[in-house]
Amino acid sequence: MTSNLRSRQLTQKTAMSLLFGAMLAVVVPIILIIIYMVASGYSVISWEFISQAPSQAGRAGGILPAIVGTAYLMLGTILIALPIGVMAGIYLSEYARDNWLTRLINLAIINLAGVPSIVFGLFGLAVFVLALDMGLSLIAASLTLAAQALAMTITTSREAIIAVPKEYRDGSLAIGVSRWQTIRHAVLPEASPGILTGAILAMSRAAGETAPILVVGAAFLVPNLPTSPFDRFMALPYHLYTVSAHVPGMPREVMWGVALVLVAMVLLFNILVAVIRIKTRKR
Repeated sequence: MTSNLRSRQLTQKTAMSLLFGAMLAVVVPIILIIIYMVASGYSVISWEFISQAPSQAGRAGGILPAIVGTAYLMLGTILIALPIGVMAGIYLSEYARDNWLTRLINLAIINLAGVPSIVFGLFGLAVFVLALDMGLSLIAASLTLAAQALAMTITTSREAIIAVPKEYRDGSLAIGVSRWQTIRHAVLPEASPGILTGAILAMSRAAGETAPILVVGAAFLVPNLPTSPFDRFMALPYHLYTVSAHVPGMPREVMWGVALVLVAMVLLFNILVAVIRIKTRKR
């Protein structure tokens, strides 16, 4: 018995060591990247850098249009993708029958998450820009990124709804409440933290995408802020890509400053949604 106990303890310690090592292998590089980015870019962060339009091909001035364009893009993406994703998740988990068609749809959604982002960009160009005549615009880019975010939004919404205990449904239906009222007032409040988690992940991915917006409306230099969904816009990921790869003589500090603002902006959005999720869970 003592030998078996020692063997189990050794196995447990080995497993914990491997898990801790895997955690370090993921976390340490991220921390080092953040430290290097802050050290390289903090010197250019100022009120002028955040509040002014770019000039001299991005070598001077600020990045205000790119910040505003990215915020509009993230907001438009989540406002389009979240309702559609949640409704699709409700249908697949609560109404759809377990047959070959439903399984095929679920498989298609899973595979959709692995499609390269440039393919979504070409889809947005063909459908939203050309077929629907939206032109190169903010709304076309938001719809394109929303199409890309749908797979993650639907999957997380469906899993969060399925995870709600069956007793919630049975208790509600037992007192004569309709099925839709049960879903709306009993199931969705319990599933909302998981749904919002999926929304955070989808929004974070959309905020850092360059390839899809490259062909549907993002511009390198647009001094004015977008005033309409059909205006062209600047975005931090595309601006960072352009100043890093196509602008000669670009100061290194400016490139890292743009990257730092982008990461900070995504982090602020994530914190905001996380606070909403926590308050929803408590309520």
